Amino acid sequence: MLLALQILFGVLAAGTGIGLIVDIAKNRMDALKSANGKQWAAGFTVGIIANFLDTLGCGSYAPSTFMYKLFNQMDDIDIPGTLNIGDTFPVIFEAFIFTASVDCDPMFLWIMYICAAVGSFGFATIVTKWPRNKIRYALGFIMIPLALIMLCKNTGVGPFGAVGTATGLTGWKLIVAAGLNILWGALMDIGFGLYAPCMATCLLLGVDGTACFPVFMGSCACLMPACSIEFIKTHRYDVSHTIGNAVGGCIGVFIAWKLVTNLPMFWLINLICVVLLWTSYTLISAANKDKKAGIA
Repeated sequence: MLLALQILFGVLAAGTGIGLIVDIAKNRMDALKSANGKQWAAGFTVGIIANFLDTLGCGSYAPSTFMYKLFNQMDDIDIPGTLNIGDTFPVIFEAFIFTASVDCDPMFLWIMYICAAVGSFGFATIVTKWPRNKIRYALGFIMIPLALIMLCKNTGVGPFGAVGTATGLTGWKLIVAAGLNILWGALMDIGFGLYAPCMATCLLLGVDGTACFPVFMGSCACLMPACSIEFIKTHRYDVSHTIGNAVGGCIGVFIAWKLVTNLPMFWLINLICVVLLWTSYTLISAANKDKKAGIA
């Protein structure tokens, strides 16, 4: 069953890669040849840094967007496609190495991956009609107590019990996790990252901190290729930044993987709590900014 997951990730990476290569060969050779050294360096640098942070559970889109705006080497309209396509390969690489190196129940992984895909592909038309700021506020404020509860569990403070050690879930816990992963997958369609809420879900239901990583990484790995193909079809991506991001991103993932798998569990859980609090802050800040600008 684990081998089947590895094959799935390989097929997803190959399909996206072939689509990208074919489009560049047919339609984007001029853009490839005209790219300068600064553009290649920017894509490579962003890929390493953002996907290093992504592997630690921090997400890559926000830091990538910030750095691309800072370098100012491509048109803003190409940033979303560059991020989706360029990060697809590092995210699949994340899923591949963490499913291979971290002990997690394969059946649990399959169920969570399928649910994330169902949420993303089955509920896209529904979720895209939901008010973005209300979702931001809801998720942002929910993550604060979740992070605090996890911190208390990790440090033995309060009545919350010990941190979980499970490598999978069964019974009602599996039903809750699967149902919520459908929601997290659906929210990906309107720009909400799956990593933090999926991580919080697994942790609070008793999954070991390290075992959470293949769950949320694989969930995203099953979603991103479909989005990437759409951007490739419409040519809404910067060629050099996308390739640089993909190559640098895989290097960043490898470096962070070595750090995560060697980090003591106590500090890993603390890191995850910090990620949850940071995600809460970014969601609430974005909602406040849009609210002031009159955006619902």
